[in-house]
Amino acid sequence: MLPAAALAGFLAGAGLIIAIGAQNAFVLRQGLKQQHVPLVVAVCAAGDITLILLGVAGIGAAVARFPLLLEVLRFGGAAFLAVYGLMAARRAWSGGGGLDAGADVRVDWRRTLLICLAFTFLNPHVYLDTMVLLGSLSTRYPGDARWVFAAGACLASVCWFTLLGVGARWLQPWFAHARAWRWLDAGIAVFMLALSLLLLLKPLQ
Repeated sequence: MLPAAALAGFLAGAGLIIAIGAQNAFVLRQGLKQQHVPLVVAVCAAGDITLILLGVAGIGAAVARFPLLLEVLRFGGAAFLAVYGLMAARRAWSGGGGLDAGADVRVDWRRTLLICLAFTFLNPHVYLDTMVLLGSLSTRYPGDARWVFAAGACLASVCWFTLLGVGARWLQPWFAHARAWRWLDAGIAVFMLALSLLLLLKPLQ
């Protein structure tokens, strides 16, 4: 029972976390720039672990009963994604995001931390996925097996963000030129703005 619960938790967590999202795009970009990668990976993983454990503890059910809270997060997240998307669009237009162009420009770790926290906690879908969905799935396992399920989901988060942040360096040869970064930032801009629009137009369920 316990190994099966751990595997189920790992697969469920991986299925939710690996899906393309704004947070993953941010981690990938930080990994490519090699700026504050350990901090970003640690914050993202710690955020997921905290929400997963809260969901398994039963807090997810309480969050689901307060739609107003999720609505506030929905509009706040939409505003943040729109601003970040416009910033990426400006980088894509000006061409200032490449490794060569930005090699001497290091964003302060405090600002990186704040942006990372925003990506982690201003996205209402994070609460629905980690706290509500994984919390609900964990109820299928009695007693200690529920926490083994949670441990598997937490491990999936740690593995994914580590792979995404640290493994991004292997993609650096493709991003040695400013043109590749302009395409990346253009894609991030479209993605962020689309997510912002979806959050505004589609109520959370």
